[in-house]
Amino acid sequence: MNLETTLMGLHLHNPIIVGSSSLTATVKNVELCEEAGAGAVVLKSLYEEQILADSQEGIEQDDMYQWYPEAMEYVRSLSAEHSVDQYLDLIVRCKKSVKIPVIASINCYNAKKWVDFASEVEKAGADALELNISIFPENERQTALELETRYYDIVSSIKTNCSLPLSVKLNTYFTNIKLVSTGILKSGASSLVLFNRYYRPDIDIDNLHMTTRDALSGPEEITQSLRWVGLLSKRLNCEIVASTGIHDASGIIKQILAGAMATQVCSVLYENGISYIGDMISDIRAWMKRKGFNKIEDFRGYINKDPHNTMIWERIHYMKKSSGDIIKPILN
Repeated sequence: MNLETTLMGLHLHNPIIVGSSSLTATVKNVELCEEAGAGAVVLKSLYEEQILADSQEGIEQDDMYQWYPEAMEYVRSLSAEHSVDQYLDLIVRCKKSVKIPVIASINCYNAKKWVDFASEVEKAGADALELNISIFPENERQTALELETRYYDIVSSIKTNCSLPLSVKLNTYFTNIKLVSTGILKSGASSLVLFNRYYRPDIDIDNLHMTTRDALSGPEEITQSLRWVGLLSKRLNCEIVASTGIHDASGIIKQILAGAMATQVCSVLYENGISYIGDMISDIRAWMKRKGFNKIEDFRGYINKDPHNTMIWERIHYMKKSSGDIIKPILN
């Protein structure tokens, strides 16, 4: 069974990509991903916000800077450079240690930093770049068009100054995902990742403080990305990577049947270990053998061959299954 696929011009032995996380934050872990059989890795994201927060924390912990405020900006600059240098060194060392594609990931809020980081990542030797763009609405007067245009401008400015193939990891909060996806592709992106899974705040009602929950995804979360992979893979001339809720071989198979070129996995590896990649590969091969498929391309987008399924992807409400049977959601 041939599981090979391509993404952004890169050759992948199989469609399993280890998503950006602490699982891909060290050379050793990236080596383990390759040994387990991963087709590619996305390195842990370089966050401009985190870099600045770390440098500010260092300044606040040292009283001397309060007496020499002119030194603050200099120290912040050195701290930021150190963090960026560490990330670039990770790229260099990973490229020397593994043969699978190494995709860098960056997240910024300063327009110039997007371009600066992308250029540095390219020099370090990354095979491609994932843009982890997350723009939170700043005020009630900011329109959807203004927000969307910022996405396009970021992609366009990076594409102008960087020759790496670009992937954009989208969120689910757009009014019109099809429109935004088209705009991002026209701006220079080669592929889309559906979807980003954000930090989820919660409240501890006993101790009365903010907390978080659901750090890891659950397999039930696959349906949202599955819907949009099915819809967009038919209508956009681009490669789509599925993400979130993919916890086993069946999840990977479903996304490919819907039209995905590849899939990103993360939470399932936290739960079962990096070696679980090998189990998923074996299960995919076994399923392909049972179904008579020799290669991934034999069943990519298979579900969309039936025009009736387009209506199912687009369906929002529960419908009557038969004249006397209604499908209802289960409410706890």
